[in-house]
Amino acid sequence: MSWPGNWPIHLPRRHIACDGEPRNDQSFEQRQAKGMTSVSDLSSFSLTGKRILVTGANTGIGQGIAVSVARAGGLVVGVGRSAMDDTAGKVAAVGGSFEAAKADLGDPAEGAAMLDRVWDESGPLDGLVNNAGIIRRADAVDLSEADWDDVMDVNLKTVFRLCQGFARRVLAEPGRRGKIVNIASVLSFQGGIRVASYTASKHGVLGLSRLLACEWAAKGINVNGIAPGYIETNNTEALRADPERSAGILGRIPAGRWGGADDIGDAAVFLLARASDYMHGAVVPVDGGWLAR
Repeated sequence: MSWPGNWPIHLPRRHIACDGEPRNDQSFEQRQAKGMTSVSDLSSFSLTGKRILVTGANTGIGQGIAVSVARAGGLVVGVGRSAMDDTAGKVAAVGGSFEAAKADLGDPAEGAAMLDRVWDESGPLDGLVNNAGIIRRADAVDLSEADWDDVMDVNLKTVFRLCQGFARRVLAEPGRRGKIVNIASVLSFQGGIRVASYTASKHGVLGLSRLLACEWAAKGINVNGIAPGYIETNNTEALRADPERSAGILGRIPAGRWGGADDIGDAAVFLLARASDYMHGAVVPVDGGWLAR
């Protein structure tokens, strides 16, 4: 390489040891031969011993998050209206621990009461993943008030009540820290069609996550979010079954595939782990490049 003026600059190769200290080639290789270096310390990505509450854990993205949390060593508290036996089985298969907590999150007050009950009866929580959500499709001129209210209650009001309840419990114990991950959507950044209440709610999740991050970052609570793209779940089954619609979606995704629930789950693990301690108010797209297109 050369700099302006054609001065030849020869830079020695440098290695970075896992402790972050620069090493020259000889020093690094000598230390490696003596077993003094490690490239497998992933402790900052571990959730070992952490209790994580995941809403909507009975299927789809919520189930994927539960399994990823368990695989990272976390203790999963799964929340849903229906039985979560399948999720419990998948968590057990990776050697994890699963606790079921039933609640109808269409009732924000019931959701808040559930969180307090879990905290009081089985111990403090270290993380909260607000994943549960619903969608109603209709032209905006035809969307009913009931469909608007139902979506906003589950997707936004209950999310706020759970965040609020979690923060109150964390802040009541000096020195305790907590992590919140809110599941937003690529429609937190776009308009979409025929999903007015869903789009509004997911824009709200993005704004709420940023607001709460600003209020709680200095108090030991990280609030971040994930914006999933097109993921293989029950909610997208009709789209995937329509050859023309599916082909159109795939043609716009740079990765060339639909996402899997584990793609979101593994991203959630990062945002729940120590590795993301300096992240506040980020809403990370996990969309195969959809928003970059």
